[in-house]
Amino acid sequence: MMGSMLRRGAISGDTYGVNLLVVAGGAGGGGLAGSNVGGGGGAGGVISTTSTVTPGQNYLILIAGGGSGSGAGNGNNGSNSQMDFSVTAIGGGGGGRPFNNTVPSGGSGGGAGAQNTTGNGGSGTSGQGNAGGNSGAWNNGAGGGGAGAAGANSTSTVAGNGGAGAAYSISGASVTYGGGGGGSCFNSANTHGSGGSGGGGAGADGNSANASNGSVNTGGGGGGGCNGTIGNGGSGIVIISYSGAQRGSGGTVTSSGGNTIHTFTSTGTYTG
Repeated sequence: MMGSMLRRGAISGDTYGVNLLVVAGGAGGGGLAGSNVGGGGGAGGVISTTSTVTPGQNYLILIAGGGSGSGAGNGNNGSNSQMDFSVTAIGGGGGGRPFNNTVPSGGSGGGAGAQNTTGNGGSGTSGQGNAGGNSGAWNNGAGGGGAGAAGANSTSTVAGNGGAGAAYSISGASVTYGGGGGGSCFNSANTHGSGGSGGGGAGADGNSANASNGSVNTGGGGGGGCNGTIGNGGSGIVIISYSGAQRGSGGTVTSSGGNTIHTFTSTGTYTG
C-alpha cells in the first residue's frame, strides 16, 4: 500500500525516500456484567509503505490510543494513527458482547461474544488487518482479528485465540505488531483464548482469571471479559526509516544496518 505525505509550503531542497510503519490502537475486549462472556478486541490496523519527504518540512505524527474494554457491551474501538493525515491506520474493532450479532469492524475486527446461535466477528480493513472470529451456541467468545491472520472461532470447549500479528524489521530487529485479543470462557472447565502474537491480550476465565490488556505500542487487542477485568487495547506506534546518516528530526532516533530510524510512541512532529 503506497502513500504520499502532504506538503505544507514551498520549502526548497531535494526530497528523499523513507520507509514507514504506521500502527493504530488496538480495541478493547467485549463483555457484560455477570457471567456473560465477550469476544477479543481486534488489533489496530498496520500499514507498511514508502514515501518521500522534503528537507525542513514539518509532518504531524498522530499516535493512537487503545480502546477500553467494556463490561456493558461491545468493546471500544481503538483510535487511528496517522502520518500527516495522508497515511492512516484504522483502529481495531471492539470485541463483541454476548448475544449480539453486530460486532465492530476496524483495522482488524472484533471477535464475536458467546451466542445462542451463530455470531459473526467484525470485518477488518483490506491491507491493514483481518476479521474477528465467529462463535456458536456455547459460552465461549471468539478471538479478535490480527494484522497477519483472522481471529479464531470459538468451539463448545475452547474460546478463540486472537489472530496473529505481522512482523516487520523497520526498527532494525524483527518485531511483531497487531495481535488480536483472545476470547473469554465461562468457567475453568473450558479454555480461554490466548492473545495473538504481536501484543494481543488473553481472554478471561470466568472462574479464575482476568483478561489481559493489549501491549503498549503494538496495536494489540484486549482480551474478552467474564466476571472480572476486561482487556484494554494497546496503543499504536509510527516508525520512519531511511538510508544513511540522520537527515530529519523528531521521535527517538537510532541507527541500524546503515539506516537512521525515528520512532514515535506519542504524538509529535517529524521535520524532514
